[in-house]
Amino acid sequence: MTNQNEAELARLKAAALAAEAVAAEARAAAAKAELEAAMAGSTPVSPTTEAPNESAPAKSDAPQPLEQASFPDEYSGIVSDGYTFSTPVLTIGSYLRDGEVDPNIRISLPLAMLNRHGLVAGATGTGKTRTLQLLAEGMSDVGIPVFITDIKGDLTGLIEAGTPTEKLLARVSQQGQDWKPSSHPVDFFTLGGQGTGTPIRTTVSDFGPILLAKVLGLNETQESALLLIFHWADTNRLALIDLGDLKSVVTYLTSTDGKSQLAEIGGISATTAGVILREISELQSQGGDSFFGEPAFNVNDFLRIDTDGRAVISSLELPDIQGQSSLFSTFIMWLLAELFQVLPEVGDADKPKLVFFFDEAHLLFTDATPEFLKQVVQTVRLIRSKGVGIFFVTQSPKDIPDDVLAQLGAKIQHALRAHTPNDAKALRETVKTYPTSPLDLEKLLPSLGTGEAIITLLDPKGRPTPVAPVRLWAPSANMGMADPATVNSHVHASPLFERYKNAVNPESATELLEARIAQEAAQRTSLKELEEQVEAEKKVAEAEQRRLEREAAAEQKRAERRRDSLVDSIMRTAGRTITREITRSLFGTRRR
Repeated sequence: MTNQNEAELARLKAAALAAEAVAAEARAAAAKAELEAAMAGSTPVSPTTEAPNESAPAKSDAPQPLEQASFPDEYSGIVSDGYTFSTPVLTIGSYLRDGEVDPNIRISLPLAMLNRHGLVAGATGTGKTRTLQLLAEGMSDVGIPVFITDIKGDLTGLIEAGTPTEKLLARVSQQGQDWKPSSHPVDFFTLGGQGTGTPIRTTVSDFGPILLAKVLGLNETQESALLLIFHWADTNRLALIDLGDLKSVVTYLTSTDGKSQLAEIGGISATTAGVILREISELQSQGGDSFFGEPAFNVNDFLRIDTDGRAVISSLELPDIQGQSSLFSTFIMWLLAELFQVLPEVGDADKPKLVFFFDEAHLLFTDATPEFLKQVVQTVRLIRSKGVGIFFVTQSPKDIPDDVLAQLGAKIQHALRAHTPNDAKALRETVKTYPTSPLDLEKLLPSLGTGEAIITLLDPKGRPTPVAPVRLWAPSANMGMADPATVNSHVHASPLFERYKNAVNPESATELLEARIAQEAAQRTSLKELEEQVEAEKKVAEAEQRRLEREAAAEQKRAERRRDSLVDSIMRTAGRTITREITRSLFGTRRR
C-alpha cells in the first residue's frame, strides 16, 4: 500500500511539473507574441511580460517606461538571430543585456553590406575614435583597404601593437573577445605636405569649380562665374595647375583683351571677379598653394594590399582642421569624386574595394551651396556601385543632411548627452532614426558608458537588424599616439613617399597666358607699326598727290596763259589784218 501511495505521489508531481512546463511555455509564447507585435508597431510593450494571474492585481494598459536593464529577456534571442549571418562578417562587439555584457551574443557587420555606408556618432569622449580604429583594424585584417582622417593624430598608434594592461585584459575577457596585440600596415598622408606624411596634391582643373567654390566660400552667383571661367580655360586647353594659374585666367578675362573672349557665352562683372581674386589670395595666404600642384595623387594608391594579405590603412593627418576646415573637408569630397571617376562598376561584391571614414563630417556641410549638397548626395548614392563604402563620423546624426542620412545603412550611436533643451531635442530626433524596438532609447543613449553604443545595420538582404545595445571590442593596436620619431621613420620608408614628396611646376595656364599675352602684345605692336607705316605712306601719297595737283594746276594756268597769249596775238594780228584790209579797201592800196 505504501508503494502505491508513493507511486501515486510521484505521478501527481510529474503531472504538476508537466503542467508548470506547459504554463511556462504558454507564458513565453505570449511574451514573444506581444514583443513581435510591439516591434511591428501595433501595441506598446512593457518591460516584462507575464501570463495572467487571477490572484495578482490588474496591470495598467498604459505603456511602462523601459530602463536600460529591464528589456525583455526574449529580445536577446531576437538580437542573436538578427546578427547571425551565413556570409563573411566583421565582429565588433558583444551584446549588453540588463546592463551586463553577454559574451555569447556577438554583434557583427556583414562585409558585403559595408558599401551601403554608415554613421558613427556620439558626444565627445564617448569612444568614437576607438570605434573608428576598431573598424579600420578589422577591415584591414580581412583585406579591405581603409581610408581614415586623423584629426588629432590619435590614430598613429595603429603602427604599434597594443599593450595588454590588467584593465584591458579584464574587459576583453568579460566580453568574450580573443584579444591579441597587433600592429597594422599604415600609410600616412598629409594635404600638400603640411605635416608628417606623403603629400596628397591635385590640380585646380581636376579639383573643379563646384568644390573650389565651397573652399572659397562663394555664393551661387560667384560660383556660376567660376564655372564660366573653368569652361573657358578647358575650351582653350589651359591647364589650371595651381591657384596662381586660376588668378592669371581671372585677371586675363577681366582685362581689355580678355573680355571679348567671353562675349558669346556670357561674362563676369568686375565686382564678382574681384571677390574671386580676393578669396584666392586669402586661400594662398593660408597655405592653400601647397594643396594644388603636381604630381597629382593617384587614388588607386589607396587600394593597396600588404605582403601578408592585410589591406593598407591610409591615414590622412589634418593638423590644422579648425584653420582650414572648409579646404580639408572639401578635399575629402574630391577624393571620393575621383574614386567614382576612376574605379569600375563592381555590382554586389563579397566585400568593398575601399571603405572611407570621414571624421568631423559636419564640416563638409557647413555653408554648403545647394549645388554642392546635390553633388555630395549624388556621390554617396552612386559610389557604392564602385565598391566604396563611406562612414561619416560626427557628434550627432543631425549634423548630416537628411538626404545623405537616408543613404546610411549602418548606425553606431555612442552616448548622447541631454544637458540642454537643444540636446534633448537632438536626442529625440536621433531616436526617430532607429527602427521600432522595445527599448527606450531616450533613456538608453544618455546612460551608455565609454565604448558602448546602440547599433543597427542592414543584413545581407538589405533589411534593418534589431536595435542592439553593444559593448564594443577593444582594438588590437596601440590606442594612442605613436612616437613621432617612429611615425616619421615609417613615412620615409613608404614606397609612395619618394614618388610624391617633391612638387613640380610644369607649363600651365600662367605660362601659356603669359606667352599668349606676349604674342598679343607683339601682334598689337606689329599692327601699330603697320598702321604707322600705312599712315606715313598715306601722307607721302597725299603730299605727292597735292604736288601733282599743284603742278597740274600750275601747268593749267600756264596753258591758260599761253592760250590767252595766243588768243591775244591772234586777235591783234586779226585786228591788224582787218585794219589793213579795211584800209586797203578804203584807199585801194595793199601793204606788203
